[in-house]
Amino acid sequence: PRHKCGNQKSCPQNYFAFKIVSGAANVVGPSICFEDVILMSSVKNNIGRGLNIALVDGTNGNLLKTGTFDMFSG
Repeated sequence: PRHKCGNQKSCPQNYFAFKIVSGAANVVGPSICFEDVILMSSVKNNIGRGLNIALVDGTNGNLLKTGTFDMFSG
């Protein structure tokens, strides 16, 4: 069976499903999936080098904001 965000198991009721995948150098970009919706990825063109962050409302699961923090530039 297929589970949300491609996870191996289903999440318990009243829990959110998510998956965070790290990038691989300049070859493969990172991605963040939440409740079977891709929030950040190279396809959406909203990722950058360093930390990629998605802020999600913990009560209803709505995406509030995405952003990147470039740790290499200081």
